[in-house]
Amino acid sequence: MSTDASLNDWVDGLEKSGRYCFTLDEARQALPKKAETLEKALHRLHAKGRIHRVRKGFYVLVPLQYASAGIVPAEWFIGDLMAYLGQPFYIGCLSAAERHGAAHQRPQELQVVVPVHLRIVRTPVLRIRFLRFAGMAAAVTQPLRTYSGDIPLSSPEWTAIDLIRFQKHYGSLDAAATVLTELAESLDARRLAEAARQEPCTALLQRLGWMLDALKFKSLTGPLHAEVSRRHAGYVLLNSALKERAGPREARWNVIVNEVPESEL
Repeated sequence: MSTDASLNDWVDGLEKSGRYCFTLDEARQALPKKAETLEKALHRLHAKGRIHRVRKGFYVLVPLQYASAGIVPAEWFIGDLMAYLGQPFYIGCLSAAERHGAAHQRPQELQVVVPVHLRIVRTPVLRIRFLRFAGMAAAVTQPLRTYSGDIPLSSPEWTAIDLIRFQKHYGSLDAAATVLTELAESLDARRLAEAARQEPCTALLQRLGWMLDALKFKSLTGPLHAEVSRRHAGYVLLNSALKERAGPREARWNVIVNEVPESEL
């Protein structure tokens, strides 16, 4: 049997068993007698659209029902991809916000938080952006049920913190305000303060508290304010990325309001 036929049969067997991804090493182990011609066969199968190479040495199956999309949902294989890359992760930022009901700023990519720098995955049918947060071990997450099992998803409250942390990666403070307006329905004041206790950067919490107050969600910020007050924080800029350093000083959160964000909602 040719390498192409052997590879096709093996890939079909993976799909029948409910698996939708594999590594080059797994293929080599499964087809040891085809090692010399295996990579060329994988390239041909990719060209046919039966598999999709996401990262060097990592492939995703494309079932018939997903042929037009060119790939299965990224949630189906992100856990296996991160295991292959040897990195912990959680689904975060706008991707997490969407899954908590804040879909107005729906991202055209899967946003994944990791502790180290990783190159973006960008193919014609897929984009996965890795957001680096060295302290991600402290993140508050919950399981997200997917076709291939549970993966970690940031809680609504941790997602709110991440929206401030990673704001420069997805747009303006206006965008953050819009997402927070939708996400607020899923937030709990007590859980927000509990998440804040895990966050070492007080400035993020000050900015988040100010934003929630400005968006008329002051009912959510009492326990959060108590946590921030306990840290005796000094004044911080609302938007540290702006050249403008002046603005009104808001005393409750010790924030210099050098930009006034507006929600689209």
